[in-house]
Amino acid sequence: MRFDKIFITLLFIISVIVAFHDTSIKVELKDYLIALFLFYSFSSLYYHLKVAVKQGNSTIDYTIPYSLGIALFVGPLGVFIFEALYMFTVFAIRKVTKIADKEELLHTFYNTAAFALNGAIGYYLFQALYPIFDQVLFGFWILIIAIVIVMSYLSHSFLAIVFLLSGDIKTLNEAFTFMKGRSILDIGKIAFSNGLLFVFLESRQWEMVVGLFMLNYLVSRSNIAINLSLRHKLERDKYEQMAYTDFLTGIHNRTFMDKKMDELNNSNERIGIIVCDIDSFKKINDSYNHAVGDLAIQHFASTIKSYLKEGDYIFRSGGEEFTIFLRNRDYEECLALVDEIRDGIKRTPAIAEYNNKSIHITLTASFGLYYYRTNESLDIKKAYVYADQLLIQSKDLGKNRISAKNGMSNVPLSQRFE
Repeated sequence: MRFDKIFITLLFIISVIVAFHDTSIKVELKDYLIALFLFYSFSSLYYHLKVAVKQGNSTIDYTIPYSLGIALFVGPLGVFIFEALYMFTVFAIRKVTKIADKEELLHTFYNTAAFALNGAIGYYLFQALYPIFDQVLFGFWILIIAIVIVMSYLSHSFLAIVFLLSGDIKTLNEAFTFMKGRSILDIGKIAFSNGLLFVFLESRQWEMVVGLFMLNYLVSRSNIAINLSLRHKLERDKYEQMAYTDFLTGIHNRTFMDKKMDELNNSNERIGIIVCDIDSFKKINDSYNHAVGDLAIQHFASTIKSYLKEGDYIFRSGGEEFTIFLRNRDYEECLALVDEIRDGIKRTPAIAEYNNKSIHITLTASFGLYYYRTNESLDIKKAYVYADQLLIQSKDLGKNRISAKNGMSNVPLSQRFE
């Protein structure tokens, strides 16, 4: 027999002994039945709001446990009956809906034992310590929070032992890390929910009990809806990022460039559109291989990107061709920056490995810069064509140079090269 099964069996036996050690329920039968009905009904309603987390071969369900609230009101036997009734209802639901795993019954015995035993421990701690804490300002809530912390660590300790015995946790360090996993917000939520439930139960304010259950339910539903919406947004953002990112260089691709063109068109913004590419790139592929060529492209893209500031854009618009949008600069600033980029590319060779040797590849690049203010009379895609034509002119004139045009003045074509 597996050790984890032995531990769960012993835990269940202990919970039964503790529950039936004092055979009485601490309140009148009528009050207990009302409380049992409310706790059972709302716990069943909350069942679909649980958060399931996979731990090895086991699944942990995180919900707001109400064991302490009912245990303080009715005692260990009453909480055991509640937990057994609820947990076996969950077992039946999972069986009927065919989502139960092969050890569902074992998990049901564990959950019944762990929650009932925790509730009983909470009850005895409260009975022993409340006369002391009753003399302190906010003593009731201090005690409730302390008891919930103890119960939380006990609950995680039980699970850690099960996982150690089953092999889902390999080391004691992993077990201690798991035991510390409950957040302070969870503890606060459990403490105040159970504390208020006990206060309302003690005064037989059944409507307030229902109201608190409903409040917790609505808050939980709202949180799930928000989390689901955020998850969907993150997934959409992730897929959008993938759709707009060049796989090789990690920068924006041509699709994203088209999107930005549509956004910037007719925005009345001054913009420098630069089209550039690596000079004699084919020789790199022919002299080495495509892996070295890819590395050269990556180096080229990262070098350009290092010169840009927030608000600028760089796109891979072709094989070794890149497009840059410079924003919030005048023409001379754009021209000076492009010249700086051209010089930086030449001064920082790409480092690659070829035939088990480290090689340095000196790159040069040619640029076409068209500067203008976006407006209705000149579509940005036409301005991009002008920048591309200026790039071709740089190539024809000998490469490693800039051909630039200020579309906002009658200044003649600028040429910069070495």
